[in-house]
Amino acid sequence: MWDAIWLNGRLATMTADGAPYGALDDAAIAAEGGRIAWLGRRGELAGEPRTLARAVHDLGGRWLTPGLIDCHTHLVYGGNRAREFAQRLEGVSYAEIARAGGGIVSTVAATREADDETLFASARRRLSALLAEGVTTVEIKSGYGLNLETELKQLRVARRLGAEMPVSVRTTFLGAHALPPEYAGRADDYIDAVVAMLPEVKASGLADAVDAFCEGIGFTPAQTARVFAAAAEQGLPVKLHADQLSDLGGAALAAEHGALSADHLEYTGDAGVAAMAAAGTVAVLLPGAFYFLRETKLPPIAALREAGVPIAIATDCNPGSAPATSLLLMLNMACTLFRLTPEEALAGVTRHAARALGSSEQCGTLEVGKAADFAIWDIDDPAELAYRIGFNPLASTVRAGAAV
Repeated sequence: MWDAIWLNGRLATMTADGAPYGALDDAAIAAEGGRIAWLGRRGELAGEPRTLARAVHDLGGRWLTPGLIDCHTHLVYGGNRAREFAQRLEGVSYAEIARAGGGIVSTVAATREADDETLFASARRRLSALLAEGVTTVEIKSGYGLNLETELKQLRVARRLGAEMPVSVRTTFLGAHALPPEYAGRADDYIDAVVAMLPEVKASGLADAVDAFCEGIGFTPAQTARVFAAAAEQGLPVKLHADQLSDLGGAALAAEHGALSADHLEYTGDAGVAAMAAAGTVAVLLPGAFYFLRETKLPPIAALREAGVPIAIATDCNPGSAPATSLLLMLNMACTLFRLTPEEALAGVTRHAARALGSSEQCGTLEVGKAADFAIWDIDDPAELAYRIGFNPLASTVRAGAAV
């Protein structure tokens, strides 16, 4: 017998074939051992539900989607940067704040000072807000330590969040996030240090991928390429903060190294889009950062669509440029700011977000064999998830076949 079955619902399977949203009406879905064991129309069941499963749940006509996936966050950090928010409202740019010792470096100081328990407590509150909106998988980056000890501390806290909360956590080492104060004027030396960290990061088992910030206020393409080459030696996949503030060819660089994703992309040109399409690299758009920084340069949405580049959406939750803990709000912003359709936006936090994490075989769609991670919604149409602002229609969440 199956462990559980859910009946009388409408499934948005989010598979690419068939009806919009991969929808199935009057459907049922069963779980066994934390995986999807069966799904289809109720009339296709081989017998009465109570003869097939130990637990039977009535969805009452609700919609059931894959659990949502936030594929780009910086959830674990110390302090906050509310004062910098006020500065930007007075006309100071993000780059100017960074050059004056604020920005990422100010969060580094607070994160280095905080102990594991402090970081865990603050990150848990942020993660809880995401889980309350149907998130069942989240990526968490380091990058606010900029030394081996603190980077490992962040990754350790991220792993603990996954162990103690009902969520799957993917971790990313972002040592090449910014230049720490002790390396001022010596960016190449710091990249040497990051490369030297990678064997220990790999040995720790705390990182699933490697990221970098390729930008004028971050690191050059050549420096980024060195980090990626070292990651490849350790067998770690890569992703990249690319072309957020200028076009340094970051998207093309990410594609050249077979990156899982290139993220931000406001300034990506045609060559970057073509390279991503050829490499199968996912475009992760971050409308919260676009909004918060009052950016006016839109990512190349039409070109990405035309080239067939998968488009994911994420919160980019971080203290400086996107203090956002609502993935549902990001769906609305993706539609209103970037003109994605509601179906594209939902695919961006399910099917394509899973691909951006290298987890397509595990999650992102409702298919037999994948994780039984579901979000159950009190809605009449999946488009409502992107349409409403500040409203959470989540009825319940299921993770690995168990109610949360």
